[in-house]
Amino acid sequence: MTMIVVRAVVVLLSAWAGATVAPELDHSAVVGAVAGALLGATAVWLEYTAGGVAVERLFWVAAGTFFGLIAGLAMGTAVSSFFPSGGMTMVGLPALLGAYLGGAIAVRRQQDLEHVSALLFPASRRTELHKILDTSVIIDGRLADVCAAGFIDGPLVVPQFVLQELQHIADSGDALKRNRGKRGFDVLQRLQRMPGVKVEITDADFPHVREVDRKLIELAKVLRGKVVTNDYNLNKVAEVSGVAVLNVNDLASGLRPVVLPGEGMRVHLLREGKEAGQGVAYLDDGTMVVVEHGKRYLGQTVDVIVTSVLQTSAGRMIFSRLRDDEHGTGAPRA
Repeated sequence: MTMIVVRAVVVLLSAWAGATVAPELDHSAVVGAVAGALLGATAVWLEYTAGGVAVERLFWVAAGTFFGLIAGLAMGTAVSSFFPSGGMTMVGLPALLGAYLGGAIAVRRQQDLEHVSALLFPASRRTELHKILDTSVIIDGRLADVCAAGFIDGPLVVPQFVLQELQHIADSGDALKRNRGKRGFDVLQRLQRMPGVKVEITDADFPHVREVDRKLIELAKVLRGKVVTNDYNLNKVAEVSGVAVLNVNDLASGLRPVVLPGEGMRVHLLREGKEAGQGVAYLDDGTMVVVEHGKRYLGQTVDVIVTSVLQTSAGRMIFSRLRDDEHGTGAPRA
């Protein structure tokens, strides 16, 4: 709110300055006020846009623009000496084009200046540790458990546009969506209270980008960070865009215990299987365990031997038989 007031004051002061100066330039005060307000609004827009740009990029843009301007002025001065009738246009146009080319080339070739950037901005190298959270991973909640276990380092960045999307979900007329939104805010509060976990709320935005997913990717590029999500589509778009992704679903899959044929386990049979006589149990991570001849032990805990493991697009399935069922008999375990 404070920045909005400051920006409004800047525009008003610019309009007042324009109205004051205009009569001295033989223009009406109204024209001067409009021109001053436009200049002030342009300055505010540039300030707002710069908030989402890394300081080292701003530096290289300014440096490239400066040297391009100098080169353009030198070239324009040389050309105007041969064509004096061109007036200031022969100097101003090359200077403008030089400034544009210098700034644009500096941005495009910034990767070639990484070693210099590392010396000039050593603190900004730490921004590579930033983890930018999307709405889905906040609502999911498993990230809080991962952070509590100490497996995530560096600050967690939550953009304002993600909070706005979360607020929109929490205010939904649909009860399910409303509960998901409230859960997201509860997870954020839990993260903020965790010792050793730093949560940063950033105002950085990209007004020219409409989709939240694209905004997240642009922010990750600016901060040189990683996007944390469990959204499959965002995962793929980010990878294509050259942005590193931490997918909570991939982490969960990677942490599932490896089960090999011949190993034993104890499971609690919950329901019948698709085939006759089968019983079905579930591991803590949701993996389905199909037990041959397990139907007669529904509701009981039994020891089984893994016979095979099937990985499908929907997840993993484990097939097994009762430990004491080699001859067609089995016994439940307490």
